[in-house]
Amino acid sequence: MQLNEQEIINAVCLNMAERKQVQPTAVEVQLHWSEDLGFSAEVVVEGRSQYLVQANLLEAIERYMLNVHGQRVYRSQIELDLEDEIFARITA
Repeated sequence: MQLNEQEIINAVCLNMAERKQVQPTAVEVQLHWSEDLGFSAEVVVEGRSQYLVQANLLEAIERYMLNVHGQRVYRSQIELDLEDEIFARITA
């Protein structure tokens, strides 16, 4: 299975909304990749900015897969990659 960039953004929005106890629409997410830091995201919730590292993105994807798709996946099954956009490849 593969999640596109928008689905990863949705996963982060839902995860952060749950953590901060706000509506998902109150969360803004910008995904990033750099050679030095790898995959990360800048998240803005109610005007406050926060940076997430790759481990946080993988956690959000795990929860998204369970809550939205009803599938239990583990971090070892998730691989983030970049071609034209960031995507997550999930293996069984």
